[in-house]
Amino acid sequence: MTVHPSPRTTAGIATVFLRVFKRDMKLAVRSAGQWLNPLLFFVIVVTLFPLGIGPGPNMLATIAPGVLWVSALLAMMLSLDALFANDFRDGTLEQMVLSGHPLTIMVMGKVLAHWVISGLPLVILSPLLGLMMQLPEGAYLVLIGSLLLGTLSLSFIGAIGAALIVSLNQGGVLLSLLVLPLTVPVLIFGSGAVSAAGMGLEASAHLSLLLAIVCLSASLAPLAIAGALRVGVAAGR
Repeated sequence: MTVHPSPRTTAGIATVFLRVFKRDMKLAVRSAGQWLNPLLFFVIVVTLFPLGIGPGPNMLATIAPGVLWVSALLAMMLSLDALFANDFRDGTLEQMVLSGHPLTIMVMGKVLAHWVISGLPLVILSPLLGLMMQLPEGAYLVLIGSLLLGTLSLSFIGAIGAALIVSLNQGGVLLSLLVLPLTVPVLIFGSGAVSAAGMGLEASAHLSLLLAIVCLSASLAPLAIAGALRVGVAAGR
């Protein structure tokens, strides 16, 4: 027999999600480094390339997709270490695990808050940096679209690694080793979409693959994250 969730249950789940999302957003706004450091890193790394290889427009236009995407990937890695670590240290994460609310829903709220704080500013700033990198005019919309999909995927994938090392001290290097190999497909399809658009080619295939990765990571990653957090909390007692 199929049991359909009542409106009250659905509303309760939505309330839990919104509370976790709003809480993490407020904490991130109060801690300027959480959202400012990735943004500054993104700007600095992209800015150094024209200074290092010269202002030649053809060379810059050729490497622009890869530079923008690699810089965005590394920038998002900066904030992953603290995604669950602070809540683990002050006991909030243990309360979430023991609360009786669906942990996957709370995880979804935390990951989306992380993306809004760390990923969305990179997407907003990317056209300006693309202009500095002499990115062809036809590639800007694809750059924005690919980064929207790609950074969201990176938040979910990176959150899995952050959950796996939540009970470890100074696990930043281990986090990079766990997460970076998993982000290679996102990097390939994202930069490939921008490169194709810059050459006047169709980028829909790359964007479709990025969308598939987003859907897959958004549906499976919360389950993996919740399981890793339960193990981490149990190991940290």
